[in-house]
Amino acid sequence: MSLLFFGKDPDTDEDHCPTVWVDDQNADLVFQGWKADDGTERECLEAGPIPDTEAVIRIPARMVEQIRRACDAAERSAAELR
Repeated sequence: MSLLFFGKDPDTDEDHCPTVWVDDQNADLVFQGWKADDGTERECLEAGPIPDTEAVIRIPARMVEQIRRACDAAERSAAELR
């Protein structure tokens, strides 16, 4: 696995930054974000259970540009894998 870095939240310090990558092996998006608060998690649970191997995370809207670039790269990679 090799992760392609697309960006950190520009408005947080270097130690606590939501971040986005793309796995160049399978085109998966990889996110680091803030753990969702209890209210957000409760609302998400209305759609179904959250397995122990998954988490609800929050990514700030100011990262949309990095996420779009990562999505474009993931889409290109996925097409190459087919």
